[in-house]
Amino acid sequence: MNTTAISPKSKTGMATQGGSEYLTFRLGAEEYGIDILRVQEIRSFEDPTRIANSPPHIKGVVNLRGVIVPVVDLRIKLNCEKVDYNSFTVVIVLNVKGRVVGAVVDSVSDVLELPQSDIRPAPDMASGSVDTAFITGIASVGERMLILMDIELLMSSADMGLMDAVAA
Repeated sequence: MNTTAISPKSKTGMATQGGSEYLTFRLGAEEYGIDILRVQEIRSFEDPTRIANSPPHIKGVVNLRGVIVPVVDLRIKLNCEKVDYNSFTVVIVLNVKGRVVGAVVDSVSDVLELPQSDIRPAPDMASGSVDTAFITGIASVGERMLILMDIELLMSSADMGLMDAVAA
């Protein structure tokens, strides 16, 4: 199993620019960014042990150095088109509210520092069927659009079923 530890760059100078660092990854055709400080490591995908009666987005659990970690497929959770697991598929190991959780993504792209001035608010969706509460903003990086998300809010939401209501 291949593992890559993530350590954020020095924060020197960032306070004056008001920027943050994001780990970017792909889900289908879209590119997303999450706060690098939530990322513990990136692991190659391995089939998790399935848990009976779990929702479709919970792929199962893996043993990460003695810690049993639930694994969520973000493509299924976010209703992305079906993509086959391949050599680029990875699990981003996250620390969310003191719990370790894995998120399956198509591939990891980059670590970017984005000044606050490059981030636009998420658009308001009139339809009640579109949940954009976890989207913190949209950034343009060159020709790419980057959807920034609050991964902690998404992973700790009640419908995810990973956190106790008391812990949230």
